[in-house]
Amino acid sequence: MSDLSEALNMDFTQKVVVETEKLAWVGSRADNVLRKPLEREFAESGRATSIVQFFPGASFPAHQHGLGEEILVLEGVFSDENGDYPAGTYLRNPPGSIHSPHSKEGCVIFVKLEQFSPEDTEQVVLDTNQAAMQPGIGNLEVLSLHSFQTEHSALVYWPPGEKFQPHHHWGGEEILVLKGEFIDEHGRYPKGTWIRSPHLSLHDPYVEEETLIYVKTGHL
Repeated sequence: MSDLSEALNMDFTQKVVVETEKLAWVGSRADNVLRKPLEREFAESGRATSIVQFFPGASFPAHQHGLGEEILVLEGVFSDENGDYPAGTYLRNPPGSIHSPHSKEGCVIFVKLEQFSPEDTEQVVLDTNQAAMQPGIGNLEVLSLHSFQTEHSALVYWPPGEKFQPHHHWGGEEILVLKGEFIDEHGRYPKGTWIRSPHLSLHDPYVEEETLIYVKTGHL
């Protein structure tokens, strides 16, 4: 079990690549709720990004999101007192919000805590399975999830063989590979890989197979 008392990947000037499917699950402060920490400021508070698994019937204590919570449901059905959110649902709980999450059938979620601007108060519940993607650059298709000031979150669909133009990441870039394999000159990133690239980093991405990624820019 990893030491949750230490900060993890909090130097935002460094590129981080984590193949999450190779990580071991570690415990949380709730029974039958496990997690794979990706970045962490403190053990149980502050900025954090994780993959979290709820076993069937598991629940987490009521808690407040001082600086917000962002969730993408990867598997199963995630729930709280406000509703049920199946795989593909994107949620944003604004600063100051409180909820008691649970899962009747079990679920896996990608969750980012305490990372909003205090002025970013929009509540978002979006079923990405039902939302229409829009044309992007080249043959890419893009589903915007949220934008506030310089921060932008989206799902991006890459058809087989698609190549993007070389580009810098103003304000950094964060990617979670949801399907397929994302590739650039620095490496190959299979499904489940989390990539965080610093401000003004550069890459020339492409894919060989059908690929879907979550991407956030302008927030580092």
